[in-house]
Amino acid sequence: MTAELSPIDKAKYVAARRAVEFVEDGMRVGLGTGSTAAWMVRCLGELVREDGMKITGVATSARTAQLAAEVGVPIKTLDEVRWLDLTIDGADEYDANLNLIKGGGGALLQEKIVATASDQMIVIADPTKQVDALGAFPLPVEVIPFGWQTTKALIEEMLSNVDVLGRAASLRLNGGTPFKTDEGNFILDLHLRRIANPTQLSLVLNQIPGVVENGLFLDICDVIVIGKPDGTVEVRDINNGTVEHERIDIADTENLFVDKAE
Repeated sequence: MTAELSPIDKAKYVAARRAVEFVEDGMRVGLGTGSTAAWMVRCLGELVREDGMKITGVATSARTAQLAAEVGVPIKTLDEVRWLDLTIDGADEYDANLNLIKGGGGALLQEKIVATASDQMIVIADPTKQVDALGAFPLPVEVIPFGWQTTKALIEEMLSNVDVLGRAASLRLNGGTPFKTDEGNFILDLHLRRIANPTQLSLVLNQIPGVVENGLFLDICDVIVIGKPDGTVEVRDINNGTVEHERIDIADTENLFVDKAE
């Protein structure tokens, strides 16, 4: 099965495989959303099914909850568990300080709530997501549908007063109609190209009426696991200031797809 994986999928798989090593029996674990996080959910399902690991997952989207149910990871709501031991999620971009842009999958609000309700956040990514400065990936901003065009105009006006290279904002679409989040909100993607001061931008964005949350995850990530197509991973711990390099045994991944194939 691994021979059929693309290089980028191999990188995602080894990152996910290494990240689940942080999970211990009895933990409450936040489950991220996206293609890389999906590998992590499958890996956790394998630990539950084959090793008998007892964990409780809190999903950050309906599709993650569905995948978790398919692979056998027990799910509860955040209100039921109140606090999490750790969250494992992907990222659309990360910088040297482990600041992130997230929300490409449209789940940024639940992802940020779950991540901040965790003792530790572990991010899994591949090397293509690293940038010198955040902003190459469009910054998602979740807004309520009422008056969204006014909210968009206010955001664009605000952007003229902050240090970014681009100031265009576009409504995210899904088949010609506005994309809707699990909460029924819209997403505006800001094409900024470079964000000089992410902290300032995050603060001013969330002060605009109609804005629910933005995709800047600042000072939230504790550890990033960077997977590479050759089966190696780099583990950076921002709190301990350590960087470790390891090789992950890319065993046959067929079991990760057993439930999905039914």
